[in-house]
Amino acid sequence: MAASHQDTPHRSTQPYRRFVAIGDSFTEGVGDDLPDGQVRGWADLVALGLAAAAPEPVSYANLAIRGKLLGPIVNDQLEPALALKPDLLTVCGGGNDMMRPRVEISYVVDLLDRVVDRAVADGIHVVVLSGGNPSRHLPLGSLMQKRGDRLAEAARDTFGKPGVTLVDNWIDTELMNSRFWSADKLHLNACGHTRVAINVLKALDVPIPAGWGQGQAGEAPPRERIQDTAAYYAAYVLPWIGRRLTGRSSGDGRPPKRPELTVVETP
Repeated sequence: MAASHQDTPHRSTQPYRRFVAIGDSFTEGVGDDLPDGQVRGWADLVALGLAAAAPEPVSYANLAIRGKLLGPIVNDQLEPALALKPDLLTVCGGGNDMMRPRVEISYVVDLLDRVVDRAVADGIHVVVLSGGNPSRHLPLGSLMQKRGDRLAEAARDTFGKPGVTLVDNWIDTELMNSRFWSADKLHLNACGHTRVAINVLKALDVPIPAGWGQGQAGEAPPRERIQDTAAYYAAYVLPWIGRRLTGRSSGDGRPPKRPELTVVETP
C-alpha cells in the first residue's frame, strides 16, 4: 500500500465535513465509467468513505477537469475551491505536465506547494496525492518512470509538514498491475480508483467501508497485460498527438462535474 505522511491522527470527534477536490482527469475520475456515461473516481469514493464514517452529513465538491496542466489547475481551481470553505482539500496535478516534451520538476513542486501553503493558511487540511505509476504499460514508459520518480522524491521532501498528508500512490507497486488500468493505459479503471480511495482513507485514518477491495466498490476483474496494437494507437495515441499539435485539451469547454458542495448520499 502507498506510503503516506500524517502529522496528526484523523479527528474522530470532529470528522471532515466539507471536502473539495481539485486536479485533472485523475481526480475527475476518468476511467471509472458509470452506466449513464458519467465518471466516478477515487475522490467520489473518498467522499463516500468520509460520509460513512461521520456522525453528521458530509458535503463534497469536485472541481477537477481532465487534460489540465498544473498551472491552470492552480490558477482556475484553487480560489473557487477555497471559496467553498472546505476543511479538507485534495490536490493532484502535474501528470499532464510530465507528458510534455520538457518539464521542470521544481516548477511542478513549487505550484503544488503554493496550493498547500494557501490552504493551510486558511486552516484547511491538505492531502497531496501522486498518481499511480503507468510507466510499465505506456509507450516511452521509461521516460515517464524517470520523471515520475523525480517528482515523487521531491514531493516526499517537500510535503512532510504540519497540516499536510502525502499519499504516495506512485510507489504503490500493486497499483502498477495492469488489472488496475483502463484500455488507454494512462487512466485507472474502477479497480484502480478504488485502491487509491483506500490509500487516501487509510492515510487519514478513516475506516474503509465494508467490502471495498472485494469487488463491492465497482472494481474491474483481473485482466491480462495491456498490449500495444495498431488499434490502441489509433484509438488513444494518435488523438492525443493531434490535440498536442493543435493546442487543444480533452477538457476544453468542460465544466467541473460537481462545482458546488452537495451532501454525499450514502447507501
